[in-house]
Amino acid sequence: MRDRLILLPGWGLGVSPLEPLAAALRGLDEHLRVEIEPLPDLETDDLNEWLDELDSTLPDNVWLGGWSLGGMLAVELAARRGERCCGVATFASNVCFVARSEWPSGMAQTDFDAFIAGCTADPQGTLKRFSLLCVQGAQDARALARQLKTGAPQGSATALIESLKLLEQMDTRAALQTYRGPQLHLFGGLDALVPAEASTDLLNLLPDVEVGLIEQASHAFILENPHGVAAAIQAFLHESGDD
Repeated sequence: MRDRLILLPGWGLGVSPLEPLAAALRGLDEHLRVEIEPLPDLETDDLNEWLDELDSTLPDNVWLGGWSLGGMLAVELAARRGERCCGVATFASNVCFVARSEWPSGMAQTDFDAFIAGCTADPQGTLKRFSLLCVQGAQDARALARQLKTGAPQGSATALIESLKLLEQMDTRAALQTYRGPQLHLFGGLDALVPAEASTDLLNLLPDVEVGLIEQASHAFILENPHGVAAAIQAFLHESGDD
């Protein structure tokens, strides 16, 4: 099904941030089936359980894409599926969301710890703060933040915290290097959550994949500029599909 793309959303905000991108992609190619799949509502931080759930839910032989945490999960699922995955595209997805000695271009551990503590104490207040961080650097940031927060689902606080713990431990380097299919990874130059330097580090890790940096763009660049991102994805799909 090389004409089918499944998109996975990021942490906490549900499917609505991806809807303008999906609509833009459909407008560019009427033959492309674009679907947004909600992240599993799991109260566990076990990556294998998340991948088991996604693998059983999503069809085989499709393109996988995702924003932030969704992109990281798409990469892991692509590596698990191998030739059963047409290709993978990520948007504002770091290799390791939380910085570590071997991957310094991530969020500081102390900042992440404060984020988990905030989510434990005040989940809705933390989602509001997270929405503001997502759009930091964007034009009309407050309107975009309201749009993000308004569309967020009312998930359980436990599931929110467990998915944060999942995000904290994930390291997709092995999956990125294992998966041999086409890859596209887009980053935002003004991203407050994923440092722009991560794009350079990823290109050093994988010099043969497509990595792009959108200079004046926030973490939520899929919502800022859905038509520009859709054009980049369409070009990637057509180029890779012709190989």
